[in-house]
Amino acid sequence: MTTSGTSAGAPLRALLVDDEAPTLSELAWLLGQDPRIGEIHTASSGTEALKALDSLPIDVIFSDIAMPDLDGLALAKVLSRFADRPQIVFVTAYDEHAVAAFELEVTDYVMKPVRAERLGEAVRRVVAQRAEPPEPVIAAPEPPADETIPVELGGVTTFVQRSAILYAQAQGDYARLHTAKASHLVRISLNALEERWGANGFVRIHRSTLVSTAHIVAVTVQGGRCRVRLDEDVELEVSRRHTRALRDRLIRSAAR
Repeated sequence: MTTSGTSAGAPLRALLVDDEAPTLSELAWLLGQDPRIGEIHTASSGTEALKALDSLPIDVIFSDIAMPDLDGLALAKVLSRFADRPQIVFVTAYDEHAVAAFELEVTDYVMKPVRAERLGEAVRRVVAQRAEPPEPVIAAPEPPADETIPVELGGVTTFVQRSAILYAQAQGDYARLHTAKASHLVRISLNALEERWGANGFVRIHRSTLVSTAHIVAVTVQGGRCRVRLDEDVELEVSRRHTRALRDRLIRSAAR
């Protein structure tokens, strides 16, 4: 397979994959206006894309997901087996594949109909990632045993297991811990909780919100905004600043 190998400042060599010819032409035209994009090649299926990669040097693939034969997710899974592979940007009309996309470590997830500004942001992310040095592989620490947290409820001290907590919200010097059945106010800052529980799957999704990845059942991206759905149909917004950290944590969790 022929993939990247150019310098970080060189124009990107792109492969566009979509089974709908009009969509493919529009995407090619939009990317052709971007000076950061150099060569543009197209394929009408995942299988055709794999054949193209055998002979073409490609830096980034912009791929639809819903395609006959080898779809976009299957294409990404095949490419994930290679140490040196092109970056992947999914361009799709459906947001329900966002979790699978995060797990496959795609660079971006662009919703159709494609806007030039949003596509430009995807290109920016591809360029930024290409400029970053590869992250060292660090073995995940052994997770500590579950923790019991004493809380006050109606003047009575009760105990809540950390594993039962869906998310925590900052309230000044306190944090409110939310379980499926109740919420409890404890005297500890959200920063302290993040440091204390980070190794146990808790990740910041907003400056005032910490969630347990064990309770995330879906991640959706719509209009450029990311949201997570937890058990009990709790839905929370992810700030742009924390979206990448969430993606990275979900990928690490899926790899275990």
